Amino acid sequence: MSRSTTARRRLRRTLAFLAVGLAVATAAVVGASAAQSPPSSATSFGEIPRGDLPGPAADGAATEADGAMTEADGVLPDGVTVFDDRYAGVANLDAELLRALRDAATDASADGLEFLVNSGWRSTEYQDRLLREAVSTYGSEAEAARWVATADTSAHVSGDAVDLGATDAAWLSEFGAAYGLCPTYDNEPWHYELRPEAVGSGCPATFADPTQDPRMQQ
Repeated sequence: MSRSTTARRRLRRTLAFLAVGLAVATAAVVGASAAQSPPSSATSFGEIPRGDLPGPAADGAATEADGAMTEADGVLPDGVTVFDDRYAGVANLDAELLRALRDAATDASADGLEFLVNSGWRSTEYQDRLLREAVSTYGSEAEAARWVATADTSAHVSGDAVDLGATDAAWLSEFGAAYGLCPTYDNEPWHYELRPEAVGSGCPATFADPTQDPRMQQ
């Protein structure tokens, strides 16, 4: 899929603005959450970049014996791209979602972008741990649900969601619908899922947060 030179030039003018906007929006959400909850080393806990967790190293080097999550659970180190099949967090994504991401990433490379995956597929155990930590961080299951889904409802556990870097998400905010890639939640602008119908009709409206998503009410 190719894009016109005009679109590319327009992207270069707006990409920086969009990235800054995403950063500001994320900072605002984190600030609001911090005001309601006890201090924590985690920021925006539901979608911590690379799935990092407080405690033992979450870089895949730890063993199951110390209770840490590893790469086999979907933990990703820095610099993982949508083409890095050696990581379960990428390889276990839905095949159609991964294909769309790679098509988009290939086109975005013309603008000097490389789609980096902060979090993709996660094991049930990993999602459960994120949820427990979120409840501890935010003080209640209700508040934690705004950031972390249960393993039964999480689109990450099913392989149907990916969290990208801010610049990549900014690119997709303009061009993602052409690939069927759409943002899902206002409070998580880095979270993208596949919506094939968006190719012809555009992305559907986003939800304020996961608690507003009917799929989370299962």
